[in-house]
Amino acid sequence: MTTKKEKGVLLLEEVLESLESSKLPLFNSIQKLNRIGKLLNEEKLTIWTEVQLGNILFTIPIQNWLDSYAENEKENNKESKKDLKEKFEKLEEIGIELASIFTSEELSVKSIESGGGFNNIGFIEDKYNDFIKSKRGNDGTFYKSNLSNHLSIIKAIAYKKASSYHKKYAYETLPESNFEILKANVEDVLFDIDPELAEKLMLAFKSVSSDKPEEWSQALTSCRRFFEKLADNLFPATDEKLNGRSLSKENYINRLWAYMDKSISSKSNKDLAKKHVDLLGLYLQSTYKLSNKGVHSDITRIESIKTVMHIYLVCADLLDYLDKDKFIDKKPNIYSATLDELEVVGNISRKIAKEIIKLRVNKSKITEEDLKKIPGVGIKTLKQFLSNISLEKK
Repeated sequence: MTTKKEKGVLLLEEVLESLESSKLPLFNSIQKLNRIGKLLNEEKLTIWTEVQLGNILFTIPIQNWLDSYAENEKENNKESKKDLKEKFEKLEEIGIELASIFTSEELSVKSIESGGGFNNIGFIEDKYNDFIKSKRGNDGTFYKSNLSNHLSIIKAIAYKKASSYHKKYAYETLPESNFEILKANVEDVLFDIDPELAEKLMLAFKSVSSDKPEEWSQALTSCRRFFEKLADNLFPATDEKLNGRSLSKENYINRLWAYMDKSISSKSNKDLAKKHVDLLGLYLQSTYKLSNKGVHSDITRIESIKTVMHIYLVCADLLDYLDKDKFIDKKPNIYSATLDELEVVGNISRKIAKEIIKLRVNKSKITEEDLKKIPGVGIKTLKQFLSNISLEKK
């Protein structure tokens, strides 16, 4: 399915091709640019094209401001300054930022009535073509030379805008698409392992998009917690040691190492993955200490973005070696399922679900024989339950 961005890029290419031709109407290109502005949520482009298309919601306030500006240049008194300020504030109310949307040359040519003023660019184009066909220079209101100058300026600006937006969207499509594929793949696997894992990483990715330094710091804190929880799932804490390394709860980097030792057979792949994890682990530890002290100024947005994206890359490596049969079980586990999950997914009564909760409190391992002893659990009920709920311990 074609995305909005892809549609926008295709339209921009059509606009550029059209503007490069002297035979195609400028009006058509402006209409397409208007569609592009709305498609890509480019508000400034949308406003600019609406003005070219003669939308009075925008043209009248701009015309009023230009008239007030000319009056203030002439009178330069308290009343004229006040009126100019009021007209400018009305422009701001409807989202028009004159300096960032229009050039002074464009505003100047728009202020000339004989050149078409703020009329629809299609009207201006038709009027100019009429003069060409009739071999007239003017009709008392509009003048061919002024219309031609107006059209030339708008065409040049339209081409510049189309080129700028094409560069913005066309050349970022490929890398963004590739990363999105990797990102989606990693998140899909994380959702299967533990939805909270995927959520933590997605929140970190969202935080680095903020303009606030405290959000960048929070993103790195989320990354650290993500790593801890990832280790909990891939290699749960234990009192044992591996090659002298503690595998306790707080030593989550060591536990990720243990997971890699167990899962990755290739020494070169294993060494590379370990270096990635060590590098990220050390960096996250240092930024965690800074954030605890309330220090955000030393953490830049670029550092945060690189860290989050690097985590996605590391996860792509680690999860590629995941034993899916062990870590990804589509069935809820009887030892961790909630009361509601036991009832709804297991297709049993609330009363039986409560008895199972009591059973797992008293027994470290639950068997089919244990379940048969619960009142109300017959052969049919048990078969249905076991088809939806796993008895295997992770």
